[in-house]
Amino acid sequence: MSQVEKAKITDAQQIHKLVNYFSEKGLMLARPLSEICESIRDFFVVREDSKVIACAALHVSWVDLAEIRSMAVIEDKQKTGLGAVLVDACLKEAEELGIKTIFCFTYQPDFFKRYKFIDIDKKELPRKVWTDCFRCPKFPDCDEIALIYYA
Repeated sequence: MSQVEKAKITDAQQIHKLVNYFSEKGLMLARPLSEICESIRDFFVVREDSKVIACAALHVSWVDLAEIRSMAVIEDKQKTGLGAVLVDACLKEAEELGIKTIFCFTYQPDFFKRYKFIDIDKKELPRKVWTDCFRCPKFPDCDEIALIYYA
């Protein structure tokens, strides 16, 4: 199994390229390089031959709430367990931080439901989580599924 590590600033450009590749396909929210750099401590990566092949971020939203975001796995490595190790890393870090509620917006709800995420109405989430949504070209007609995990 591939090893998950905390991202380094030298990974920022590769994370940016990976996330925005899927953004261009309409599968996730684009992230500017500056934002990835500013939030590099949120990111976990999987590398293969020094190339980032998968990433995910655990972004703390409030004292009791965090989001798994910007989760991406290169296409030829999907369905190999990389997503699972990234989710596990995010949930473990949330536990270490004392955060018991984690949410995500996704087009892959069945994947997250394997990890005990459940459906939630977006309106039930605090308004603070909508900060990124205002930048999304799909706002306010979001078609992503909101899920939540309670530790």
